[in-house]
Amino acid sequence: MQAAAVVQTERTCRDFVPTPRPRPAPHDTGSEQATRPAFRPQDLSLMEGLDAQTMRQVDELVTARIRLRSGHTLFRTGDHFTSLYWIRSGSFKTVSVLEDGYDQVGGYHMPGEIIGTDGIGTDRHGCQAVALEDSEVCALPFERIEALGRQNSRFQRNLHRLLSREIVRARSVMMLLGTMQADQRLGAFLLDLSQRYQERGYSSCEFVLRMTRSEIGSYLGLKLETVSRAFSRFQREGLLRVERRVVKLLDLSSLKRLVDCSH
Repeated sequence: MQAAAVVQTERTCRDFVPTPRPRPAPHDTGSEQATRPAFRPQDLSLMEGLDAQTMRQVDELVTARIRLRSGHTLFRTGDHFTSLYWIRSGSFKTVSVLEDGYDQVGGYHMPGEIIGTDGIGTDRHGCQAVALEDSEVCALPFERIEALGRQNSRFQRNLHRLLSREIVRARSVMMLLGTMQADQRLGAFLLDLSQRYQERGYSSCEFVLRMTRSEIGSYLGLKLETVSRAFSRFQREGLLRVERRVVKLLDLSSLKRLVDCSH
């Protein structure tokens, strides 16, 4: 499938404009012109079951590739909602600012996932998305997504399934916070990462934790000290080994039994 040429945009400052003005593409791997990658079914669930013509239309939804340095923000709370963003490489955290000024981590997002759905209902983003490492996203203008959904019922169903999964994930986090003890919360978090990495063809037993322990604690509703003690306890019990930010899960079965005890 031929992929149409697209201009790359690169973030070099902190503030992000949702629809950046294109700039000349940087020289990259011997190519004078950056090209948009073709979306594939294993990359993006919006493509599942679509015919070749509709797949080309989905590929053409991309209006920009946006690069962000680690720690830079893709969109902020209150920004006007214009697009969904498919993570091509890197990873992000989504953060909500509570009334007392405390930052609450609401999600961890990796390649192949879409972020920005929080803005659909109100046309304003209700959280901010921050790159946890050097990352790249593809912008998918929502008006064009809706127009394609009206033309193609299968694509519309795929879109609805994608949005439904976001709702289910958020509900699962709420149940996790409400029913599990500290060790079980951390175990569930690690098992979720294990499954998501496996689905992308990576190791399910060894991966890099891009979020700090403080950020993991914010996500799980735990104090930093509690997260650190849980990691130490898991290491003593032979469930995992941590080397800097690399986590090696040594006993998935025992970790699953620990989490299942809350059911």
